[in-house]
Amino acid sequence: MAEFSLIDRIRARTAARADIALGIGDDAALLQPQAGLQLVVTADTLNSGVHFPPETPAADIGWKTLAVNLSDLAAMGAQPAWCTLALSLPNAEEVWVDGFADGFFALADTHGIVLIGGDTTRGPLSLSVTAMGQVTPGSALRRDAAQVGDDIWVSGTLGDAAIALRAWQGGTLDVRGPAEDAQVEHLRLRLARPTPRVALGRALVGVAHAAVDVSDGLLADLGHICARSGAGARIDPACLPLSAAARARVGDTHARDAALRGGDDYELCFTAPAAKRAAIEALGERLVLPLTRIGEMVQGQGVVADGNERGTAGYEHFL
Repeated sequence: MAEFSLIDRIRARTAARADIALGIGDDAALLQPQAGLQLVVTADTLNSGVHFPPETPAADIGWKTLAVNLSDLAAMGAQPAWCTLALSLPNAEEVWVDGFADGFFALADTHGIVLIGGDTTRGPLSLSVTAMGQVTPGSALRRDAAQVGDDIWVSGTLGDAAIALRAWQGGTLDVRGPAEDAQVEHLRLRLARPTPRVALGRALVGVAHAAVDVSDGLLADLGHICARSGAGARIDPACLPLSAAARARVGDTHARDAALRGGDDYELCFTAPAAKRAAIEALGERLVLPLTRIGEMVQGQGVVADGNERGTAGYEHFL
């Protein structure tokens, strides 16, 4: 498929909206941000063999390409608005492009984010998104706003994606399609189609002090909050939320290690005053999303678990 045919194929899937004066088709897009709001901008690149197995279905790649960016917006408490997409493709096959678009736009439409432009080129499979959202001035959730005495919370369950990755690396998980076993399928989807916690991020504005999305592992990402906020964190590994699928697959000990060090979960880790516990528990019930208190912010530096300071080196994804 020629470049312009590829662009036309993707443009046919995009939506028109009043805040987009000019979208795909020109040298650049023209946007109309809402008056009085701040713009939130993030960018991520996913490479084949580094961020997803090469045999991953195109629809799953499309989903994850956007999901990791929406997760960053969620961690800032932003409302998604617009995005651009840069595609490097070894071959522009119609079936692959349509499958990628199916996954990408299924998630985009769910969260009201519109594709407004980008770029295409021939090369190794690589996908880059720049996502933009909006927040009320002064309301963004930031890594540097945690306070000593804050509770530390996480959403969902942790470690599932890392366990799925290990299973794929060991040849016991096929990422090319749904698994018959429900627990195996749960792990596969946590790696292939992470859920960006956009609604949670928006709801935490005015409730949480600081937030980060768990992409490089809990220890590493909570460590970023500690470094930026000039404080330490003490967490109890026994409190980490683990899925039944993770426990069944590797047992509690290894599942907790995956929850501490594994990446690609794209859950939110956030800190909030103890006085907000009831509000946060009610929020979890409203969103039908487990929110688990795992520790507290303390004087000092770094993350302490089991009474020992843990290393916070980032998750290396598939390398």
